[in-house]
Amino acid sequence: MRKKNILLKTAALAMAAAFTVVTPITAQASAEYGYSYNYDYWGDVQESPDLYNVCKVFTSSDLGLDVKLKNPQGMYVHGDSIFICDSGNNRILELKRSSAENLEYVRTIDSFNGGDGETTLNNPTDIAISEDGDIFIADQGNARVLKLDKDLNYIQKFEKPDDKTLDPKLVFQPSKLAIDTAERVYCIAVGINKGLVKYENDGTFSGFVGATPVTYDWTDYIWKKFASQEQRAKMVSFVPTEYDNIFMDYEGFIYACTGAVKADDLRNGSADAVRKLNLMGNNILVQNGDWNAYGDLYFGSGGGYEGPSYFTDITVMDNDIYACLDKNRGRVFGYDDQGHMVFAFGGNGNMDGYFRQPSAIERYGHELYVLDSLDCSITAFVPTEFGNLVYDAIEQFDQGNYEASGASWENVMNQNGNYDLAYIGIGRALLRQKRYKEAMDYFELKYDAENYSKAYRQYRKEWVEDHIVIIVIVILALFLIPLSIGRVKRIRHEIDTADIFVAGRNR
Repeated sequence: MRKKNILLKTAALAMAAAFTVVTPITAQASAEYGYSYNYDYWGDVQESPDLYNVCKVFTSSDLGLDVKLKNPQGMYVHGDSIFICDSGNNRILELKRSSAENLEYVRTIDSFNGGDGETTLNNPTDIAISEDGDIFIADQGNARVLKLDKDLNYIQKFEKPDDKTLDPKLVFQPSKLAIDTAERVYCIAVGINKGLVKYENDGTFSGFVGATPVTYDWTDYIWKKFASQEQRAKMVSFVPTEYDNIFMDYEGFIYACTGAVKADDLRNGSADAVRKLNLMGNNILVQNGDWNAYGDLYFGSGGGYEGPSYFTDITVMDNDIYACLDKNRGRVFGYDDQGHMVFAFGGNGNMDGYFRQPSAIERYGHELYVLDSLDCSITAFVPTEFGNLVYDAIEQFDQGNYEASGASWENVMNQNGNYDLAYIGIGRALLRQKRYKEAMDYFELKYDAENYSKAYRQYRKEWVEDHIVIIVIVILALFLIPLSIGRVKRIRHEIDTADIFVAGRNR
């Protein structure tokens, strides 16, 4: 059943992809479906009530800045503070959040105290704050990652890795970073495609983590085998893909995204736009959804935009929902911990809720903040009533309150009957309540073969346990009745032959 479903879905996606060659589905065409949408089992776009509303768009004047934002590239939330990497102005801004519609300027970080080199920032592209309040800055223009205390006193710096496999002429350009609870640094650097650069908390380079699998075309591979050395030098090399951004969740897992995904990989299901890395660098991201986490299923060329979604940043909530920012078409895609799409919204444009060149996304609780590097603005999104219902259902399930989760999912389904995740959520809640037959009905409605199989196995086990006495009786009857009949026949045969023998002797 699972194999059949996969084949059907692949065929449906291939047909839709073929259709986009004639009539490409672009960012503008998404207006037909409304602001928020989702994909069903067959890959069809389904309208959805908005899970998020725009609360406010903050510009330089709203923040009370004397110098306007210029090409901001990074954003980080720590407690009630939001840090903005104003890269074009070589500074970092700290903002105080008192509510989603109220951000206040606190201070500017453009230099620090101490150290043995340049004490001013040059094109800072990312920032992270440790639990102790230490500040880590990707100071790209100065080819270093800085570690400062909360009072901006210099502590140490992390420079180009001492690795013989790197080009000696390569200039170290850290772009994005994350830190764990032990203050180990994981860094993305321009031109380094071996994975994340990892430093211990004492500044020691300890290797590369989580390199992406190498992908290549078989025809190119075979051609390289027979090509001359000069021909091979001119051909494209098979190397891992560089990451675009990373985020470390509350459990210490690193979520990494890359926008360099090929259209062919999307269509054959091998796209790897989002990865969840453990301490060993292995990808443990669960992908049980109908479609993998790579954004839009359909794409064409038009309106200045072409190709698949390009994930430039990612953030993860405490309920394990991760939101990915597509800078190609200015959209935000949300997925749950099982890989099901929770929401998709946004687009390119100048209206509130649309973007010109989104560069970073962060979350504060369930709120989302998107930084636009071209518009030089921050858009604050807050969940709608429908969005809060979805989050309640997910979090109630995670807390083990399955009955309440099922009720919340029913409310979601009542507001949006095309929301596949509601049916699957009700089924999962029923499954945990050991109401297997009812769970099977919901899973069957949305072609969730994997969960249906789990429910069926439990239902079959429960049915056998409830009917074990009848089953034993039937088995014994099937075994004993023929045995008894054979026994009776033998006795009757012996009696009949004995009577004949006695009658013969009497004669």
